[in-house]
Amino acid sequence: MRRRTLLGGTALAAGLLASGCSLQITSKPDPTIGDDTLLIAGDKGTPTFTANFNPFNANARKAAAIVYEPLIWINPLDGTLVPWLAESWEQPDPQKIVLTLRSGATWHDGTPLTTGDVDYTFRMLKEHPANDTGGVWSRVDTVETTDSTIEITLLAPDSPALPVIGAMLIVPEHIWADVEDPSTWRNEEPVGSGPFQLGNFTSLQYTLDRYAGYWQADQIDVEHLVYPAASEEMDLVTKGYDWAYAYMSDVENTWMAANPHNRYWFPPGGIIGLHLNHDVAPFDDLDVRRGLSLALDGKQVGEVAAEGYMDEASQSGLLLPNQEDLLNPEIPDRGIIARDADAAIAAFEKAGFQHDGTTLRTADGEPFTFAITTANGYTDWLRAAQEVQRQLRGVGIEATIETPQPAAYEANLTSGDFAVAMGSSNGSDAFQGYSNLLWGEYYAPVGEASQNNRIRYRNDEVDQLIGDYRASVDEDEQARILQQLEKIFYDDLPVIALYYGGLWGLYNDGRFTGWPSAEDPYAPLQTYQSSPLRVLTRVRRVRNGGAS
Repeated sequence: MRRRTLLGGTALAAGLLASGCSLQITSKPDPTIGDDTLLIAGDKGTPTFTANFNPFNANARKAAAIVYEPLIWINPLDGTLVPWLAESWEQPDPQKIVLTLRSGATWHDGTPLTTGDVDYTFRMLKEHPANDTGGVWSRVDTVETTDSTIEITLLAPDSPALPVIGAMLIVPEHIWADVEDPSTWRNEEPVGSGPFQLGNFTSLQYTLDRYAGYWQADQIDVEHLVYPAASEEMDLVTKGYDWAYAYMSDVENTWMAANPHNRYWFPPGGIIGLHLNHDVAPFDDLDVRRGLSLALDGKQVGEVAAEGYMDEASQSGLLLPNQEDLLNPEIPDRGIIARDADAAIAAFEKAGFQHDGTTLRTADGEPFTFAITTANGYTDWLRAAQEVQRQLRGVGIEATIETPQPAAYEANLTSGDFAVAMGSSNGSDAFQGYSNLLWGEYYAPVGEASQNNRIRYRNDEVDQLIGDYRASVDEDEQARILQQLEKIFYDDLPVIALYYGGLWGLYNDGRFTGWPSAEDPYAPLQTYQSSPLRVLTRVRRVRNGGAS
C-alpha cells in the first residue's frame, strides 16, 4: 500500500531587522513532515511534475536513479568503485570483465533480481541505442551470463570500460520486455530494486517510500522521501528542506542564516578553464598558451566567478584534494601556476609577438585580440570570462566575449567553431578526463563534429600513454601512466585551468546526521544520478537529542 505524504505549510518565520530595510528569513522543519521523512529539493518542476521514471530518458524524474540501481556505485568525488548490485568483479585481462551478481536482491514487486535482468538490460540498450546514454555498446562486444556471473568481452583492450559498464542501471526483464519502445516509455509506475519505491505522485509533489525488502534494508533509516516541485532559492531557505543541491549566492547570509542547523559543502567536481582550439592559430603555439596561463590569476577568477567558494584549479588536471593520492610529485606547487605578467609577456615575445608597453601586438603589428565564448545564462562562467578579460588587459590583450545560447554554444564547440571558450573538463575518473579531452582517436578537424576532444588536441605521446593505460590491468602501471599524463597536462597546457567547479550541496543536520563532508567524503551531496543511493545508506535520524 502506498503511503500518502503531502507537504503542508511553508514553515516560514520572517522578521524585519531594525537596521535599514534588510529582511532576515528563517526556516524551521515543517510540522507536517514526520521525523522519519526527508524533505528534498532534488527535482525541480517546470513548473510542475510529469510522471516519467524511465531512468534512460533525459526528462526522467531525478528520483528514478534511486528507484533503479547500478552494478557498481562510483563516487563522483574521486572515482572510488563501491560494490552495489555486483558484489565483486575481476578483470582477468584488458578485454574482459567478470562481475558476480549480489544474491538476495529483489524488485519492488518481490521478484528476484537475476543475471537474466542484467543480460536483458544489455540487450535492450543495444536494440534501443537512444537508451545507451553511457555508450556501453561502443565498448562491449559480447555479454554472457551464468546464474551468478556476467562475463563481458570488450571490443578491444579497454580496462577503463569497467566504471562505464558498472554505472549502468539495471531494469527488470519481466516488466520491460513487454514494452513496445523502451526509449520513449515514461514508466509512470516504476518497479525497481532500490531502497525506495514510488509512493504518491501529483503534479506538485511526489513521494518515495522505503522498500522493506531492499537488500541492505538494515542500512536505511529514512522511511519516506518528499520531492516538492517548488524548489527555487526562496523555497530552499524558507520551507525547512533537509537536503538540496543548488548554487546559492551568499550562502552564509541566506541558507546558513535561515536555520542554525543548515550546513553546506562545496567540493570540487570539475575544472573550469579556458578551452583553446588547437586548430586555430596562434593557440597551437605552446608559448602563446604559456603566455595566457602566466597572465591569469586563477584564484582571483574563481573568487569572482564562484564568490570565493571554490579553490584555484591545479594545472595537473586533477581534482584536489579529492585525488591528492594520484598527484605526480614532480609537478611543482601541486600544479598551481602563479600569475607573472612579465613572464607572460616574455612567453608571447618568444612566440613572435611584440609588447609596446601598453598593447600586445602580433608579428604584423596588429593588436592581439580574440573572442572568449561562453554559454548565455551560465552566470558564473560569464563572471569568470569578464575577470579573464580584465586580467588580460594587464598584458595588453583586449579580449571580447561572445555569449551564444547553450545549444549554440555546444554546437560551436562540437564543430570547432570557436577560438577560446569557457569550459568544464576532467572529473572523478582521472583517466577518463584526460582521454575525453586529449585522445587523438576523438580528433576531428574544424567543421566536423566531435563530442570529445573538442579542443582539437593532438599529441603522439599522449595517444601512446592512453593506449598503454587501456591495455593494462596493473594498477601500479596505470598510476605511473596517469602521472605522465598529469605532467603533459601541466607542461603542454592543452587547456588553461582556472578554478574548480563546485558540487553545491546544502543540508540540515537538525533531524538527520551522517551527511557527507570534507571530513567524511564518502559521496557528494548531489540529489541526482546515483549519488543519493550512497547517502541514503549513511544518514541517520536524530533521536532524543542525538543520532540513532
